[in-house]
Amino acid sequence: MMAETDAKKSVSKRQLAESIAQNLASGIEKQHMCHMRHSDEPLPQPAVVSEIVQLCRQLIFPGFFGNDCINSDTAKSCITEKCERLHALLEEQILAGFLLINACCDGIATATEQAHHIASDFLSALPRLRHVLETDVEALYLGDPAASSYEEVIYCYPGIKAIINYRMAHHLLLAGVPVIPRMISELAHSETGIDIHPGATIGHHFAIDHGTGVVIGATAIIGNHVKIYQGVTLGARSFDTDANGNPIKGVPRHPIIGDNVIIYSNATILGRINIGNNVTIGGNIWVTEDIADGQRVVQAKASNFLKK
Repeated sequence: MMAETDAKKSVSKRQLAESIAQNLASGIEKQHMCHMRHSDEPLPQPAVVSEIVQLCRQLIFPGFFGNDCINSDTAKSCITEKCERLHALLEEQILAGFLLINACCDGIATATEQAHHIASDFLSALPRLRHVLETDVEALYLGDPAASSYEEVIYCYPGIKAIINYRMAHHLLLAGVPVIPRMISELAHSETGIDIHPGATIGHHFAIDHGTGVVIGATAIIGNHVKIYQGVTLGARSFDTDANGNPIKGVPRHPIIGDNVIIYSNATILGRINIGNNVTIGGNIWVTEDIADGQRVVQAKASNFLKK
């Protein structure tokens, strides 16, 4: 009797699964919610992209990330090995990104060659990326009295981790790589709470102090020697739509921040406005209009306080 009951339950579960599968599979080839693979073309792999990020951190700041014992005798061989590994993984994931948005295999040879060249160019750019990231470390160290050393900034500060990911992702995005740059930036978002879109343009000596809740939009432009604190948003006020009500992509809609600007915690700066050079924006400020060079914008002081 029990075996008969179990058999009936099994049939019932199968029928339920087939019914649900029929509904879920119906028309999926016409939807964006299902990626139909034509063959065994690779898909982007979050775990591999995470390894790419870790390898880049280890190459840019050797000895700080990973478990390698770096010294004058081992540095070159260790870095060479990591470069080879990074090139292979990056080429693989760039190709997967290309094929994800264009799954037709007719152009796979061209996409493979393009992925190889972009990966090679990225590795060649690592010394330049390191140079600008050194300025970011310097900006954080000099701008934070609590920082005891450059080593502490590199090893501990979430802002540096997020900026490393951003500068990697930005380079790949400019090279025309789809999907992978956003995966890299979202890894930093998950790790640090700092959300920098890879499309943003950010100058040297950039510092994010504390960092949690920082949001920097895709078309934001940030100058040199800019420092922002936790909770700052460089966002858009609204976006234009087409005749069908869909958002128009690629329209500049985020702020332009000048040089030598400080933006304190939880300030919200919205729209395609210009924040001039040498500006200071206080905490909890809502800014939707241009600010001229040298201005200091803070909240008005309350005239009275409730005291008990």
